[in-house]
Amino acid sequence: MQFISALFTWQNLIHLIDILVIWFLIYELLLLIRGTRAVQLFRGILIIILVKVVSWYIGLSTVSWVMDQIINWGVIAIVIIFQPEIRRGLEHLGRGTFFTHNQTANETEEETIKQLDQAIQYMSKRRIGALISIEMKTGLEEYIETGIPLDADISGALLINTFIPNTPLHDGAVIIKNNRISVAAAYLPLSDSKLIPKELGTRHRAAVGISEVTDALTIVISEETGEVSITKDNELIRNMSRNDYLKFLRAQLYSQAIKKNNNFFTKLFSFFGRQGGGSNE
Repeated sequence: MQFISALFTWQNLIHLIDILVIWFLIYELLLLIRGTRAVQLFRGILIIILVKVVSWYIGLSTVSWVMDQIINWGVIAIVIIFQPEIRRGLEHLGRGTFFTHNQTANETEEETIKQLDQAIQYMSKRRIGALISIEMKTGLEEYIETGIPLDADISGALLINTFIPNTPLHDGAVIIKNNRISVAAAYLPLSDSKLIPKELGTRHRAAVGISEVTDALTIVISEETGEVSITKDNELIRNMSRNDYLKFLRAQLYSQAIKKNNNFFTKLFSFFGRQGGGSNE
């Protein structure tokens, strides 16, 4: 009993909170850099730290000194090189996404689906070919870099104008990231699968190709028939009606929004809410 009372002291509680805060910041940092160029930077930092520790341990003084210089000056270099990512991270923090409620997330996803539906209906009826890829958990930075930056709110009118034939942006894919149109005219990898019907063209092969290497959700509108198809997890779903694709989009995007909002504070508050509220049954 004396051991337990000694363990739960105010000083130990402060140490515990200190450790939890650090781990929380590391967790949020990893979520923030996932799918960006900063992932490679993070790996490089780990390698430098490992070389520094090993060189210090075995007595390689020159190597250890060089690693010290890299670490000391590297902070300034990181701020300069990754200024856009740092800015986005601070904006992410300023929007208060730690406390975002699932209902608000679903409202955002519903607005995205509404704008997509407007564009799909217009282009399908007029047989305007389109390729729209939505980033899910796997980052699409490799393919975003091949496109023309837009960084615009999702708008049905903007999507329609993007894919109008013989315009500068109509070739390639639009990539949507974080409920914004990130780029247009992006290149997606083409699938070599023999299972794709021969009557389907490059857009469908690109849609299947991106679904083979990522978990992106990709919408394809056929230029020949106006048929609406969706690819996800290496599966091609063809000839979808309006009700079909709306149901599919809601199931996928709502689920993604809930996962994004299952962060530390959301889980913590929901846990204490259940403990304090008890059962109503």
